Amino acid sequence: MGDDTASRRGRTPVWQAIANSLRGEMSEGRYAAGDKLPTEAALAARFGVNRHTVRHALSALVDEGLVRTRRGAGAFVAMAPTDYPIGRRTRFTENLRRAGRFPGRRILSIEPRAATAGEAAALQIPEGAPVVATHSLSLGDGHPLALAESIYPCARLPGIEEALAEGRGVTHALSRAGVADYTRLSTRITAVPADATQALHLQVSEGAPLVRTRSLNADPEGRPVEYGTTWWAGERVTLTLDS
Repeated sequence: MGDDTASRRGRTPVWQAIANSLRGEMSEGRYAAGDKLPTEAALAARFGVNRHTVRHALSALVDEGLVRTRRGAGAFVAMAPTDYPIGRRTRFTENLRRAGRFPGRRILSIEPRAATAGEAAALQIPEGAPVVATHSLSLGDGHPLALAESIYPCARLPGIEEALAEGRGVTHALSRAGVADYTRLSTRITAVPADATQALHLQVSEGAPLVRTRSLNADPEGRPVEYGTTWWAGERVTLTLDS
């Protein structure tokens, strides 16, 4: 009798027993949302079955919405997508807390350099003017949600590099640089595939769907103070336009 076949006496199919076991472990907290499950080979060895049977069990959990698989990366406990509103006052920390997530941010680099033509046009500064570029990873409950690049005009924001280096967030840094408040002027949204570096940071497979947003924030006088590009892990975030 094969692994996937139930006995004619009414025994539970082996694949279903494996699915039940994994489902129970998830409900007990052994595997939390976003955690990677053991490999098919490891599960096959644990339960003493072939990989086809394990695949059948995982497929059932995928159909139930409990597990998500990524080609080349494995099987993961599904996370409910985080609702993230985009409006005139978009604030990462506030949005995550409203969604019931614990926000986190990891600064990957802070680099002073000259503005490119595109950055200069967006920020309304001369091409080649000094800017500070930051690269960061945004987290929700410790899991990567987005990879971001933000560009700040130095002449308009004195001390911005040092303020960003404090690691207390964009709102704090802009306040230290003399901008007490800021609002979103525009956001452009595009779907793109993850490249190798983005996949590594976001813990997705290369080519996985990402949502790219390009945004421009301005001070109360309407002067641009931040030009940003963010790559969101498509399966973990639901972006909503907030009027």
